[in-house]
Amino acid sequence: MSEVIKNIIGFILVASCWGFTNPFIKLGTKGIEEIEQKYTGWKRTYKRTIWLLTRWQYIVPLAINLGGSLVYYYTLGNADLSLAVPISNSLTFAFTTIAGKFVGEPFGGTKSFLALGLVMAGVTLCVLSKL
Repeated sequence: MSEVIKNIIGFILVASCWGFTNPFIKLGTKGIEEIEQKYTGWKRTYKRTIWLLTRWQYIVPLAINLGGSLVYYYTLGNADLSLAVPISNSLTFAFTTIAGKFVGEPFGGTKSFLALGLVMAGVTLCVLSKL
């Protein structure tokens, strides 16, 4: 397998780790508003930190997201930046939109489908230009 293909697969993995975990990280912070209203100053920061670190609903998606960052930095060492940035960032947007739909976030309808299609077309053009 060529180095370019390996990098592309790595960046798709990164985008999926980043994109699919974003809505779950957001869900994992549900309820933190109570701490925001109850405390002030350093005590609020302390309580918020402890609260987040003790919720698996927040920690698990965050760990997967950070794992994606590790893969990104590893792959970035061998990759062409003109592939790395568009693939990772645009597919992260697409995966976040798709995962958000699965967890009940509003979806923009036809315009969102069109936007996702354009993102995929752009990424495909970037990839094909490097093969």
